[in-house]
Amino acid sequence: MEALLRLLEENGLHLIERRGRLPGGYEPHTATIRVTPGLSARATSSVIAHELGHAMLGHTPTADSSIRARQERRADEWAARLLIDADAYAEAERARGTHPASLAFELGVTVELVTAYRRLLRRVGDTTYVGARMGRGQWEHRAPIV
Repeated sequence: MEALLRLLEENGLHLIERRGRLPGGYEPHTATIRVTPGLSARATSSVIAHELGHAMLGHTPTADSSIRARQERRADEWAARLLIDADAYAEAERARGTHPASLAFELGVTVELVTAYRRLLRRVGDTTYVGARMGRGQWEHRAPIV
């Protein structure tokens, strides 16, 4: 949580606790992230990371549902990359299997972020890759499937 709070501060964002229609929200005009009080620790950190993703990706509110859905997906993936370590994910899969809720509990995040992280994985044969880049050494992380 300290790393998240530091990221908020470094990027000039404010965090408030206030109930809303959703567990969290990002208001770009005031650079404010809102989180609902009383959430579990893993839900709170996941919501803050998701809303931080909106801020870092420059998302703005829109009435267009297809753009909004794309923004939500990208914010989830950004948050998943921030909160889920590739080695920890691999170890959690070995220990708990592939059930999303079990992995979420093990990794200290929400099921939505586990699902988003899985979208970022590429499994080829007996190897799992994370974080494609172009050119030589194109994968940020590569691990054999055990």
